[in-house]
Amino acid sequence: MSAQDGRVVGVDVGGTSTRALLAGVDGSRLGTGTAGGANPNSHRPEEAAERITTALRAALAGADPGTVSAGVVGMAGSSRLADPRVAELFDAAWRRAGLRCPMRVVADYEAAFAAGTAEPDGTALVAGTGSVAARIENRRRVATAGGYGWLLGDEGSAFWLGREAVRVALRALESAAPPGALATAVLGAVLGEAPAAGGPDAARRQFAALISAINGEPPIRLARLAPLVSRAVAEGDPAAAAVVAEAARLLTDAAMAVRRDGETTPVVLIGSLVGPASPVGERLRAELAARCSGPVYVADDGAAGAAWLAAVDLAGPAAGRPIRCGDAAGPDGRRAASGAAPTSSP
Repeated sequence: MSAQDGRVVGVDVGGTSTRALLAGVDGSRLGTGTAGGANPNSHRPEEAAERITTALRAALAGADPGTVSAGVVGMAGSSRLADPRVAELFDAAWRRAGLRCPMRVVADYEAAFAAGTAEPDGTALVAGTGSVAARIENRRRVATAGGYGWLLGDEGSAFWLGREAVRVALRALESAAPPGALATAVLGAVLGEAPAAGGPDAARRQFAALISAINGEPPIRLARLAPLVSRAVAEGDPAAAAVVAEAARLLTDAAMAVRRDGETTPVVLIGSLVGPASPVGERLRAELAARCSGPVYVADDGAAGAAWLAAVDLAGPAAGRPIRCGDAAGPDGRRAASGAAPTSSP
């Protein structure tokens, strides 16, 4: 069997979801699977490894795992595999799925970049549960900005948005002003209550209850509140709009930190916050258009990017791309078909 006839797998591991793809080196998509988040920094490593097995088994359903010649896992939290115990858990997950080919682990943003463009060099900007910007050369990371995880960073991410939403609610409860749409939504989502109408004592009770409830959950759960920010922006809440503007600025700062002056290579955006329906994504694309030369692409299939990297390992850059999107996206969120002139270049 020639390299062009081979099969590969790609896995995209995030904080909230895991996706796997079985593909041909010719670019054909042969099977897909999904599971919950498997970032070993956000979840117990044993649980994370089991979820990778679940996604792989679904993608390989009806196929012979022995026909797979290469595999790449794009993983948020890949640094955790420096721990030999964690690395063994993930190797075992790979074997439980029936795979005997080598497993190459890359950072999630390397897979994301490959999903968005076939170019070898540029910038990957991830804005999902966490956030990170990476300079990519020859399809591999050479520098990063951010990516420190929820405790130390992840500015502009869904986690960060959720935390800022709670802070907006807490500040509203501290003040005498009526809470806006975002503060009201947070209280409803976390406490199941409307803003207190019983004066300062009732507000202080909700203030303490909100802090207690948030601290009683796994920190990553704050990301679930990010959609409340988007909805509050749509309702005209200025506090929510300020959170979105700050998120876009922080994400753009991270991207620019890994780019050289005058650089015209692509920027690839990936994650739950970068799409055209997200106010963060809309504001982010506008910021990038103002501050960055070069096309901006939105990619939504990190598993396909990982699979293409595996195919490149076998057959070189001419390997088929199992990519459904790699679209140019301008400040207004419009996407152009892959290969069309990007809409975000100055």
